[in-house]
Amino acid sequence: DPTNAERDALPSVWPLAARHGFRTDAPPLNFAARLGQYAFDSGTPLMAGSWAAAREGAACALAAAQAVLGGERFAMALTRPPGHHAGPNYMGGYCFINNAAVAAQALRDGGLQRVAVLDVDYHHGNGTQTIFYERNDVFTASIHGDPRTEYPFFLGHADERGAGDGEGFNLNLPLPRGTGFEVWWATLQTAMQAVSDFAPQALVVPLGLDTFEGDPISGFKLRSADYLQVGRAIAQLGLPTVLTFEGGYAVAEVGVNTVNVLEGLRG
Repeated sequence: DPTNAERDALPSVWPLAARHGFRTDAPPLNFAARLGQYAFDSGTPLMAGSWAAAREGAACALAAAQAVLGGERFAMALTRPPGHHAGPNYMGGYCFINNAAVAAQALRDGGLQRVAVLDVDYHHGNGTQTIFYERNDVFTASIHGDPRTEYPFFLGHADERGAGDGEGFNLNLPLPRGTGFEVWWATLQTAMQAVSDFAPQALVVPLGLDTFEGDPISGFKLRSADYLQVGRAIAQLGLPTVLTFEGGYAVAEVGVNTVNVLEGLRG
């Protein structure tokens, strides 16, 4: 409808799941309800420019993967909107296209047999997990806030280990709100060991900086200086690495924190 061009599109009706008796095979004509088939929250409205921004962000992630395939040690897709909450057929959590998954698949398509994803955002990368959950060629690991209390709530528990061919290739390491750097760092070592055991040929890092102590919507206690160590730890894996920019809502500090990760990587 051309008259919608200047309006925001906000999903407001969701089919909960087939087990609740709702059907998804007969799309409604109502636009808000139809939009609800492809969204899991109301925080990801479509506005003028949303698709262009999301598509260019995914293209940036693809370009970063191609740079790494071409021999770069690491490359970062510095974009908005983020991506790791977007699934194979749904949007949510400010995410429309899963940039990290685009990068990981591009690395596979480029000839690499095994790729690992190490998600360090405060919020669980539910979309990335869903996309690769039944695959054994992409190992996914995530350190995040406990889904019993933190968004996105319905995925990210430690007992989610993958399914089918992907069983054992998904690792969730949830931590309670208020976790400080010492515990978070120890958990990162666990995740990195799991990545190393998988023996990937490249790494994708959904880089969320909302683990910062001053982040207004999150609950970990990392300080700006800690991100230098995070970058150094990622570098110690010795893998060609693509980073995708995810969360980070302490606006005054997010640039410093991002640069610190990159300085650690480069050092």
